Amino acid sequence: MMRTYTMVLAALLLAGCQQGPSPEQLAREKAEKMKHYSEVMQWRTGRIERLTKPDGWLSLVGMHWLPKSGITRIGSGEANGTRLATGPDKLGLITVDEAKQVWLQPENGVAITIDGKPAAGRTKLVPDSQGTATVVGFNEGKASFIVIERGGRLALRVRDAEAQTRVKFTGIDYFPVDSVFRYTATFTPHDAGRTIDIVNILGIVEPMMNPGTVTFSAGEKKFTLEAIDEGDHRLFLVFADRTSGKESYAAARFLYAEYPGPDGKTVVDFNKAYNPPCAFTPFSTCPMPPPENRMDMAVTAGEKKPRKITP
Repeated sequence: MMRTYTMVLAALLLAGCQQGPSPEQLAREKAEKMKHYSEVMQWRTGRIERLTKPDGWLSLVGMHWLPKSGITRIGSGEANGTRLATGPDKLGLITVDEAKQVWLQPENGVAITIDGKPAAGRTKLVPDSQGTATVVGFNEGKASFIVIERGGRLALRVRDAEAQTRVKFTGIDYFPVDSVFRYTATFTPHDAGRTIDIVNILGIVEPMMNPGTVTFSAGEKKFTLEAIDEGDHRLFLVFADRTSGKESYAAARFLYAEYPGPDGKTVVDFNKAYNPPCAFTPFSTCPMPPPENRMDMAVTAGEKKPRKITP
């Protein structure tokens, strides 16, 4: 009888231990998930606003390589050496000198702005590799171009607020928000000044600042990603995973994480992983993932493949 009582008591105690989380713990977990969901949805709203603004990535309509040195006439007319997809027939002359400085001589009678102010004769254009790029506006401010530098070569990047990719944009498809894909990661710094060679979608290799790595655990596996600093003091992660080319964009997805605090920890939240500009337009120069950032893991979080634009 005593033995039976002891066995029953043990069973009751064991059952009590197996009841799982307390109501308070469950409430806390639910509140954390709701907070995370709200944070991700707010991020998505900002992402759409940035993508669809008049001079956002969806407005790209051209990328034109400039001569290493010399003169090219630009405009939408057939006679131009650099023919733009939009704008007046003749926009002006672009000169690249031996020192790789770029100059614009506007066409007489054509309304052009330089950084929002009316153009006043021959103007030097600052490329994006040397600071804030000079914005040359036309078409009553609806279109513009800047000079970019990639792999030592200069090009014009042209935007048009009336681009089909922007006008006919219908939104983004996402994986469901899942807090499982929000990881606390450890940042391990590299030696100061270290760079990593990154190949862009054009096949051009460019060294980029490589401040360190972020490491996190997913189940029983550990993953380490090389981070890039584009100059804004954030950790820029370019990655591919098992969904790439299937549910998500084939080339890569992008993600930002903050620099860590004193504890060396940061958050890698794949729910905020997004498609690069080259997923929407052929006129961008997106970086591809380094070999270290090709993950043997299906990241079913963040943005899915972009929708096709119907003509």
